[in-house]
Amino acid sequence: MSNTEVLGRFVWHELMTTDTDAAAAFYPKVLPWRTAPSSMPGYTIWMAGQTQIGGLMALPSEGGASPHWLLYVGTPNVDATCTQAQGLGARVVKAAADIPNVGRFAVLADPQGATFAVFTPGAGPPPPASPAQGGFSWHELATTDVAGALRFYSGLFGWRKGPGHDMGPMGVYQIFEHGGTQVGGMCRPGSAHAAPSWLSYVHVADSNRAVAAAKAAGGRLVHGPIEVPGGSWIALLIDPQGGSFAVQEAPRASQAKAAPAARTAAAPKPAAPPKPAAPAAPATAAAKPAAARKAAGKPKKKAAKKAAKKKPRKAARKVSRKAGSRKSPRKAHKPARKSSRRGARRSTRRASPRRRGRRR
Repeated sequence: MSNTEVLGRFVWHELMTTDTDAAAAFYPKVLPWRTAPSSMPGYTIWMAGQTQIGGLMALPSEGGASPHWLLYVGTPNVDATCTQAQGLGARVVKAAADIPNVGRFAVLADPQGATFAVFTPGAGPPPPASPAQGGFSWHELATTDVAGALRFYSGLFGWRKGPGHDMGPMGVYQIFEHGGTQVGGMCRPGSAHAAPSWLSYVHVADSNRAVAAAKAAGGRLVHGPIEVPGGSWIALLIDPQGGSFAVQEAPRASQAKAAPAARTAAAPKPAAPPKPAAPAAPATAAAKPAAARKAAGKPKKKAAKKAAKKKPRKAARKVSRKAGSRKSPRKAHKPARKSSRRGARRSTRRASPRRRGRRR
């Protein structure tokens, strides 16, 4: 990474506190960190995995400052940046100095009074990118003049104005960008008595777990965890010595799934494509629509009438088949009728006077 590329990038974070041993024991309980020694006496390195992300040192007794985190912003030339910053209304808190085998730095206070450091890397490896877990993910400036602070830092580091969020009585939360990426925000202090200052956020897997661990280790919760625009969860904390820091949790998976589901439910559903015709299958009358039942009922009635007509004929055929060669009752009565008629005629002829007269 060239010195030009480092301009305006957050490259280091340093905790200056009254009890370094207590701080070294507290933070690894809350954050996915560990400590490592450095080549400088009295200076401890914060490690997130295998990445060096910051340092820990004793707060100088002179100056009367309280424990705090100091963030470092990259620049190709510390001395030139200090001169430019003074021209924009800043003041130098600690003059530019070299750190052997590391680089050159200086500490400044912006026009509203918030302190920060500028840093030019040495000939060694470039500052590493922040890791996903345990890395510093957001930087927030509490200032009495948001518009003025944005002009100052934009002129010094090339930061650009991003979107703003209206916070009601607290004013607008102004996001700023570096290299096209949102890296932090500016807002008015939460209290009228609070001094302008920078606050650094550390990325954690679970904000609730980090808050519980901080409380158990003697820290104090100031605010949160709460969800912020974009879906992240944040919490503001104070360590046992008084240093302020914050944690940030990425949007939770359950919320990421619920949002598209809600949009899908609210959207009108497209018409279902026509289903391919299926072979006819028996179904109960209750399962069929009324029109289908009526249409199905007509052929059933005709079929029933035809069946009723066919049944007597079938029964008669069965009787005739059983009877075999026997004569039907009708045909059996015909000869009897003919014989009775012939007998009656004969008796009439015998009794007739004409026939009796002829015989005489």
